[in-house]
Amino acid sequence: MNSFLKQKKIKYLFQLLRWNKPSGRLILLIPAGWSLWLTPSAPPSPFILGLIVFGGLFVSGVGCIANDIWDLRFDREVERTKDRPLANGKVSLKTAWVLLISLLFLSFSIVLLIPIESRNLCLQLAALSLPFILLYPSAKRWFKYPQLILAICWGFSVLIPWAASQSSLSGGLILLFCWLATIFWTFGFDTVYAMADEIDDKKIGINSSAISLGRNSIQTVSFCYFLACCFLAIAASKANLGWFFWPFWLISTIGMQREVLLLHSRAKGIITSGLHFSNQVRISSFLLLGMILSKIIA
Repeated sequence: MNSFLKQKKIKYLFQLLRWNKPSGRLILLIPAGWSLWLTPSAPPSPFILGLIVFGGLFVSGVGCIANDIWDLRFDREVERTKDRPLANGKVSLKTAWVLLISLLFLSFSIVLLIPIESRNLCLQLAALSLPFILLYPSAKRWFKYPQLILAICWGFSVLIPWAASQSSLSGGLILLFCWLATIFWTFGFDTVYAMADEIDDKKIGINSSAISLGRNSIQTVSFCYFLACCFLAIAASKANLGWFFWPFWLISTIGMQREVLLLHSRAKGIITSGLHFSNQVRISSFLLLGMILSKIIA
């Protein structure tokens, strides 16, 4: 019986961290992969790659717990989130705080393992990212476009890996356009994700880009994906990726726009947003695969 109860508790903790949903973890790590494979020193060392993967897992856990603590009252009133372990009482608020602090410590420890020549810069970037990560869950209460705050958080998944690998942020246009691509791509997919909660969010009086953009939300998502693909093309060109990358880029660019077109023919809801989210993971992973193979072949 005790073993069964422990397994159930671990299950709820995994749900709190969203570790039972790998798509949400991959969608943060993919821009980190773009960054690492666009650096002049690519391919990255296995050590740096491992640190980035574990750091991404820990930081995403911090964001998820902070989000659920901030939104504890709201989550109980939203169809998509009412069964989250903190909202339904399966995990206590005290346990959530202990886990949040533990993951912050682990995230800090990961940064300390980064080679000394890159460590200070990564520490500065990590410290700069933390307020955005902790602020994002509250943004829907006071900002019309909280998805922009999340996009800024995602931007650090480009900056920190680059700094860890290169010991500087002097990446020029490559780094700038990789960062911009991540910002616009994140704003796009999270706007679609917000569409699932649009009715509930209006009822309880919180903001989202889906509500603020209204009828223009799908067109905005399409434009964001278009810009993201264009910016990645510029970054890839400046990074001298070989010809092998460009078929991957073309297929991914078309694929993103196809996903937007499908939004017109589907009813807004949890299933539609979830499917779009999962497909963005696949498409962006395909782009990353193109970068990796291009570097290997070159």
